[in-house]
Amino acid sequence: MTSLEGKVAFLTGASSGIGAALASALAAEGVKLGLASRTPTDLDLPNCVGTACDVRDLGQVEAAVATTVDRFGGLDIVVANAGVGSWGPFDSTPVEDLDEMVDVNVRGLFHTVRATLPHLKTRGSGDIITVASEAGRRGLPDEAAYVATKFASVGFTRSLDHELRGSGIRCTNICPGGVATNFGIGRGLRTPDMPEFASMMRPEDVAEMVVFALTRPRHYRVLEVAFRSMTEQSWG
Repeated sequence: MTSLEGKVAFLTGASSGIGAALASALAAEGVKLGLASRTPTDLDLPNCVGTACDVRDLGQVEAAVATTVDRFGGLDIVVANAGVGSWGPFDSTPVEDLDEMVDVNVRGLFHTVRATLPHLKTRGSGDIITVASEAGRRGLPDEAAYVATKFASVGFTRSLDHELRGSGIRCTNICPGGVATNFGIGRGLRTPDMPEFASMMRPEDVAEMVVFALTRPRHYRVLEVAFRSMTEQSWG
């Protein structure tokens, strides 16, 4: 197990849900944090700076990364967590939702890596963690557009592994099944009274897997972590 003490991380989608759990878990490991979200917050964590950032705008991502690097002197870890979702039959999904999922889940990931990669290369090592989804590994009904964006993020990160391994940068897809958060509530078929919530995983479960991947010895890399609750059906 490799210590994360003193490492610097940039995390998107940090203000709530999985992002907030990730921030708390990384802070507990002694990581210095740049937290980027549309609603800026430092979550009252130590060694942390919160910045306003819409990942759809490359300039905003670059500014948030610059704030992190200026504050802490470099960058070791990138966690691309920002995302949006909408559920329901594809032909009744609002066009605005389709555009937003592509812009945040795909273009936002591109922007995050584009803005942070030069700093990781300067270090000569580092980690890029993409918080994807089981939806990025298998087709699911009533999630066609969301699934498409998560397949894109999984494929992108797998390709980065080939490109960046020689630079000492590890690239990992974290692919959880259902997680009980406010993510996507009120968009399509996902509602607060869904009975499935009671047996879903918690944001802290995802954070635990991210910390696991980051703390592996540097002589090997974890390409993908796929996991789901004991009650969630397995589809392969």
